[in-house]
Amino acid sequence: MRANDMNESDAVRTLAVRAMDRNALVSHLDTYLDVGRFKDASFNGLQVEGRPLVSRIVVGVTANLALIEAAVAADAQMVIAHHGLFWKGDDPRVVGFKRARLACVLASGLNVVAYHLPLDVHPQLGNNAELARRLQLKQTGTVGEYGLVSLGRLGEGAVVATRTLAAFVARKFGSRVALHAESARPIRTIAWCTGAGGALLHDAIAAGADAFITGEVAEHHVHVARESGVALITAGHHATERGGVIALAAYVTRQFGIEAQFVEVPSPL
Repeated sequence: MRANDMNESDAVRTLAVRAMDRNALVSHLDTYLDVGRFKDASFNGLQVEGRPLVSRIVVGVTANLALIEAAVAADAQMVIAHHGLFWKGDDPRVVGFKRARLACVLASGLNVVAYHLPLDVHPQLGNNAELARRLQLKQTGTVGEYGLVSLGRLGEGAVVATRTLAAFVARKFGSRVALHAESARPIRTIAWCTGAGGALLHDAIAAGADAFITGEVAEHHVHVARESGVALITAGHHATERGGVIALAAYVTRQFGIEAQFVEVPSPL
């Protein structure tokens, strides 16, 4: 965990004061994140049952082997990830990298919990809400199924040029930010969706957005944006989805006094 992550999460990691029953914790988070309303590709909530008491949690973007091993090294009893171990429609065979991940989880008694769409759109802890805070965007509404696309502005009456907006996003998210399509008109209404939000570009266009910010897009989305006159900016799938798990870790610490540590496993995408 890097020092600046502590600033982003308002004390993501603090001294644990007590242990909590795993099922009570997961039940609280399931309710708080309203997992029941989502038809998701992810199995949200508890994916692997481990030790019954939880006093230390490691959170991360993806439940890969590096994150699991970091949790074991930290003597954590639970991993919470945005991208979990199991997805609907995946090959169910436990072989290769899947076996390695699961073997480490089971040998250590880790609980594995995942929140995908629920952690994208939550109004307080969601990835979209965290992106808005980071870019100082004032949200004015949402569109699309589950409100996956947010709409907003940089400020009341604020108008910026495409390259000015792209440079601002780059200052907040780093050098991998890319401007794929420019808008000839001034940018007033901005739409955003973290992660692999390219497929929701059409919702942003239909809502009248002048610019769309997301994590990653497919090749054809670039042409759609160009031909629709909408600025298209990507800031990285991983980079735009760190905010939700960091905010969730801080929430668990505040709410229950359980140590919750964000671990960064870098990804270039």
